Amino acid sequence: MISFLSALPHVIVMSAEFITGITVNGFLIIINCKELIKSRKPTPVQLLFICIGMSRFGLLMVLMIQSFFSVLFPLFYKVNIFGTAMLFFWMFFSSVSFWFATCLSVFYCLKIAGFTQSCFLWLKFRISKLMPWLLLGSLLASMSIAALCIEADYPKKVDDDALKNATLKRTEPKIRQISEMLLVNLALLFPLAIFVMCTFMLFISLYKHTHRMQNGSHGVRNASTKAHINALKTVITFFCFFISYFAAFMANMTFSIPYGSHCFFVVKDIMAAFPSGHSIIILLSNSKYQQPFRRLLCFKKNQ
Repeated sequence: MISFLSALPHVIVMSAEFITGITVNGFLIIINCKELIKSRKPTPVQLLFICIGMSRFGLLMVLMIQSFFSVLFPLFYKVNIFGTAMLFFWMFFSSVSFWFATCLSVFYCLKIAGFTQSCFLWLKFRISKLMPWLLLGSLLASMSIAALCIEADYPKKVDDDALKNATLKRTEPKIRQISEMLLVNLALLFPLAIFVMCTFMLFISLYKHTHRMQNGSHGVRNASTKAHINALKTVITFFCFFISYFAAFMANMTFSIPYGSHCFFVVKDIMAAFPSGHSIIILLSNSKYQQPFRRLLCFKKNQ
């Protein structure tokens, strides 16, 4: 049985991440839905931020349920928390969060990078029309990954009585189960590869831009340079959060970390930092959201 006092730091950290994530992602959803209702014509950025906010909201709820049961109902956690429904939602929201953030990186790259290749320009002028299809494709890909995890049936039920005297038979199913899950989750590296390519292209574009504009207008140079830097900040922080979440996620799925240990709770806290932290960076990198968010915080304080 886990001592509540030993898990108290985890409860505090997780609660702070949960409250922060719900506030920030809820703000992204509400403010963009409000703009969507006013304009009655969705823009790619509005669709992206609404989808990102909803996916992070769902992922936070799944992680919060896991953490809640791991501390207060450890027996239920061990037996039921990796059931079919919970595993499906966990995999779906994890995957779709990665894909939506990758779509945002692609959008930044196409809109900000100054390449003149015909293929790049074709995508640049059509990204607004392609974005709904990219988001739909992200949803379908995420559902497929989640369904494959259910098909892998992890963790499988193993008949202990039948395997009492066969140590090798006991280890082989476990290795096979872990291998299947690792194989399925390696599909999440595909959006990471797209993201890395977009980041690399932004770096090249920024480098070319600084050299090309040395003798040009300082106002134009500063505005374009600032756009490049803001986009790079967003995608680089996404990379850091992606890597940390993916490593913690894979460690958690292989069950190699003792349940109830300090590392077990650290892994949970690292995973919860992704849907909260990256959304904060998105909010801070967009000036039009900063003032409304400050007003929201002041309103809460006055109450």
